[in-house]
Amino acid sequence: MLSFEVDVVILGGGIGGLWLLNRLCARGYNAVLLESDKLGGGQSINSQGMIHGGIKYALSGMLTGSSEAIADMPEHWRRCLRGAGDVDLRGVNVLSDHFYLWSTESLTSRLTSFFASKLTRGRVEAVAASARHPVFQHADFHGNLYKLVDMVLDVPSVIRKLADNCRGRIYRADAASINFERAADGSVAALQFLSAATPVRIAAQRFVFSAGEGNEALLQKIGGKTPAMQRRPLQQLLIKHDYPHPLYAHCTGSNPSPRLTISSHPLQDGKWVWYLGGDLATEGVALDAATLIAKGKQELRELLPWLDFSDAEWATLRIDRAEPKQKGLVKPDKAFAALADNCRNVIVAWPTKLTLAPNMADEVEALLALKPNAPPLPTNTQTLPQPEFAKPCWEWLF
Repeated sequence: MLSFEVDVVILGGGIGGLWLLNRLCARGYNAVLLESDKLGGGQSINSQGMIHGGIKYALSGMLTGSSEAIADMPEHWRRCLRGAGDVDLRGVNVLSDHFYLWSTESLTSRLTSFFASKLTRGRVEAVAASARHPVFQHADFHGNLYKLVDMVLDVPSVIRKLADNCRGRIYRADAASINFERAADGSVAALQFLSAATPVRIAAQRFVFSAGEGNEALLQKIGGKTPAMQRRPLQQLLIKHDYPHPLYAHCTGSNPSPRLTISSHPLQDGKWVWYLGGDLATEGVALDAATLIAKGKQELRELLPWLDFSDAEWATLRIDRAEPKQKGLVKPDKAFAALADNCRNVIVAWPTKLTLAPNMADEVEALLALKPNAPPLPTNTQTLPQPEFAKPCWEWLF
């Protein structure tokens, strides 16, 4: 058996878990991460890559708890991209350093006044006609156009950078083979798993579950019931097309959330994929793929009628957003971390959205109550298998 001791074991290699691993290692903790499948699989790799400051949650003309909780996230990530933040993201591919917000007709005076107010200063700015994205320079566009401080990152490059920063500390561990050892006081003393038929035992002072949907099964393994998890499903729509200008934009509608969100992702053959979210994805959950595609085509005909998608390829993707359970299944305002109800040294965490990965690390650190004191990793841990990287959906759907 390969046996060693660390300060913290993180279970789950999405961006939340990887960010936490980077943060803890920078703080001097001896921490390792276990992933049962592929790094970034699930919600992380299927994200649109938006690092936003919450304005898209304020389309009612008011700043909500959601928008205020993440207002500083774009600047936090920008510091990391410059190498001046809590995590080093230098070299990550930035797809766009801003996001557009547009309406097909004049905004209400309430929303126009809100965007011009001190509350949104530095976060929203009107775009002059001469500076518009090509798609909004068409003569038939008569709406309003704003630019947000939100940016878009290439998620695969984020995952690779976070993993590269912590080489030698990330291992593959099949979830079915993981078992937890309990101490006399009820805490978790260690976990064991099989690695290529070799038993591995890792003792730790703290264990963090950051496995997205997998948190539910991990909590069951230790006999815990809370924090409970909820799933909020989406069905995203993807379009592979020949339009040459990548677009990153929200379209406002009658709801406080975006009617449609578009992000663009390059393919190896030189074409682009538009990844569509917003109300279209939320309301499309109950639809079959063909019906959602038909609805998406109609949306684009209404919103951008001067673009021709007659030769485009279409696909859909269902995703469950795993989050801490909320009354009425509403979306959480911020990242979440809490102690398991039956185990004082197990923390269960969800970032709730990509942009809040740093906030999840904050929440976990506040609960650690731990000083680094584990010995260095033994050299034979380098022989443990490492997980592969997940591929984004647009690479395997088309």
